[in-house]
Amino acid sequence: MQAEVIAIGDELVTGQRLDTNSRWLSAELAVLGIPVVFHTTAADTLEAGIEAFRIAAGRAEVVVATGGLGPTADDLTRDVLAALADRPLVLSESAVAAIEARFAARAAPCPASNRRQALFPEGSREIPNPNGTAPGIDLTLAVAGRRSRVFALPGVPAEMKPMWAASVAPALMAMLPEAATILQRRIKCFGAGESATEAMLPDLVRRGRDPLVGITAHEATITLRIAAHGRDEAECRGKIAATEAVIRGCLGPLVFGVEDDELEDATLATLAGTLAVCEMGTGGTASALLGQAEARRRDRGLAGMFLGGLVLAGAGLTATAAAARARHDFGADVGLGIGGIGTSADGRQVLMLALETSAGTTEVEHVLGGGPTLALPRAAKAALDLVRLRAAADQPAEVSR
Repeated sequence: MQAEVIAIGDELVTGQRLDTNSRWLSAELAVLGIPVVFHTTAADTLEAGIEAFRIAAGRAEVVVATGGLGPTADDLTRDVLAALADRPLVLSESAVAAIEARFAARAAPCPASNRRQALFPEGSREIPNPNGTAPGIDLTLAVAGRRSRVFALPGVPAEMKPMWAASVAPALMAMLPEAATILQRRIKCFGAGESATEAMLPDLVRRGRDPLVGITAHEATITLRIAAHGRDEAECRGKIAATEAVIRGCLGPLVFGVEDDELEDATLATLAGTLAVCEMGTGGTASALLGQAEARRRDRGLAGMFLGGLVLAGAGLTATAAAARARHDFGADVGLGIGGIGTSADGRQVLMLALETSAGTTEVEHVLGGGPTLALPRAAKAALDLVRLRAAADQPAEVSR
């Protein structure tokens, strides 16, 4: 069974917006063992949509599309599918009720145009959307003697991803030729780039491997996703455990967590005492990340570890002086200082990172890189990672709080 992914939108074909949905969906399909053989991007016209879906349904058993399910005149996915299936669009009263309920919850009137979103090709199945007004469409098309299962989802990732998990992925699993269990586990890493991390893993990130290991990067955090297929959960867990052991053995301290863990969570979890920050060059990014992690800890009833942060304009203090000020002003066990942005002797943009504890001060240089959108988040995470690694070195490996 093969799949094709279609992304619909004038903003995509003109380059005004990057198509991230197709990449995400391809990774999810790979986890299910369904290879994606084509990506198609189509404009918001009836002609382009019909051609894209006609070709896709004629060469792939599964087609997953995003976009074109809104209430406006250029949202034509439902019209495209109805035309290809040669069926009329019919109104779903349950979908109308769900759409009206979302507007009522906001004490807002429901525009008449939103009723378009409750139209479905006759015989299709509704994919519920708990986070928006655009339900998806599940339809089987017959094109050139071939049958293809089409899943049309909204283009908003915050709506599309939960719909995939709740409805589309289970439907696809039921279509697999052999009943099988599929489990996955995410390993989170920081401290090396995507290609460097892959190079450290001997033959793990390759097509056809069981379990499959995928690698993605977001704001310098590397996620390794292990997906195992087996007869039951026990077999899958055994495969995942063996591969995870290899990953941890190869990457060592680069691995900071699993599943939904973020680097800031790992930093606070590793600390034996309290932490405060004084930052300049990262503009409050480190403090914001730690504040979010602290809130998550408190929601779980865990002890508070992050006492607060100072954000200073310019570069009035050295990183070492900033670390000392953070520790002193907040009465913290550990002070983290992030200096202002400067230039090294070889012309690179750098900032200094410093830690102060009762045992002394550590200072390291961080080279800014990754472009303007990545440089500051990466630098802030590098500062947090400095805290994590220092804390891990100062106490036993098993830390549980």
